[in-house]
Amino acid sequence: MITFVCYPKCTTCQKAKKWLEDNQIPYEQRDIKEQNPTVAELEEWQARSGLPLRKFFNTSGILYKSLGLKDKLSTMSDSEQLALLATDGMLVKRPILITGNKVLVGFKHAEWELLTC
Repeated sequence: MITFVCYPKCTTCQKAKKWLEDNQIPYEQRDIKEQNPTVAELEEWQARSGLPLRKFFNTSGILYKSLGLKDKLSTMSDSEQLALLATDGMLVKRPILITGNKVLVGFKHAEWELLTC
C-alpha cells in the first residue's frame, strides 16, 4: 500500500492527490499537520529516498522562514535537523509518497510517472 503524506490545504498536495486518483493508484492518506512524522520515520524516509536531509524541509513555508532556518540549517547536525522536523509537520516538504521500496519528496511529475510503469 502506498502512503500519501500531505497537507490537504496545500495546492501541490491537491495536484498530487488528483494525479494519484487520475492514475487509479490506491493510497492511504496521512495529514502531516495532524500526524507529525517521528524522528524514526524521517530517518527511514531519508535513507530510502537517497536525498540529503535538507530536501525534507519546506523552504517556502511560513514556519521555516520565521525560524530563520535558511541560515541555521548548515550549522545544525542531522540529529538536530531530524528533531526539529519532527516537532511540526508544517516544516516538512510535502507531499511525501511512501511506496514499498521508494520515498518521493515533493510532487515531481516525472518521478511519480515511474510508479505507473
